Amino acid sequence: MLDFSLKGKVALITGASRGIGESIAVTLAEYGAHCILVSRKLDALEAVAEKIREQGGTADALACNMGSLDQIDALYKEVEERWGKLDILVNNAATNPYFGGLEGVDEGIWEKTTSVNLKGPFFMSQKAVPLMVKSGGGSIVNVSSVNGIRPAFFQGVYSITKAALITMTQSFAKELGSKNIRVNALLPGLTETKFSQALIGNEMIHTEVVKQIPLGRHAQPDEMAGAVLYLVSDAASFTTGTCITCDGGFLT
Repeated sequence: MLDFSLKGKVALITGASRGIGESIAVTLAEYGAHCILVSRKLDALEAVAEKIREQGGTADALACNMGSLDQIDALYKEVEERWGKLDILVNNAATNPYFGGLEGVDEGIWEKTTSVNLKGPFFMSQKAVPLMVKSGGGSIVNVSSVNGIRPAFFQGVYSITKAALITMTQSFAKELGSKNIRVNALLPGLTETKFSQALIGNEMIHTEVVKQIPLGRHAQPDEMAGAVLYLVSDAASFTTGTCITCDGGFLT
């Protein structure tokens, strides 16, 4: 039987206060991981942590802005002091503050988007290595997007960061394999989250996008969690440097 158990594992999930991040955290906790939930807003995280506890799992909430290296350093210091190791990292936090043409992008939009979507996952991954080495290895999953393969109209900077995240995943996978740290990526398609409401909430745009999806619908956040469970479990012990696309066939 394939081993999906995460019992005894410590997992850190960024952007865990809602949507895909929340679903991933709940699922990993269901399979035995102690989940460290991370986002900018502590109140929202505490609600997810309580949900996990009510279902019999264990979780803690820590606030951190992925665009701040000082806060990332402080986060890892606390993780090391309280848990002494890290087995799983899911870089899910992301932002898309601008919907429009590339000609309208200013420095502020560029900096905010690249800071959260790329700089944050890079340094979160880099600084996870010593703690994962203490565990004898680990698993990192970067939540990219189908936009990283096929850029979306009026989402240029976001798409650029998600494409870079795929290359970052492959680069870390090459360098960390000798440390028994696996690094993979999840590429969601259109998923019903607060993040995607600008698309799903616009009937005309939503209809046109769904026409390109062979399954004929958008996804729910819970439909992303199974792929992440596979990637972080021993069932994927020989899987690294790969991308799992969950898009209903959009890229087919």
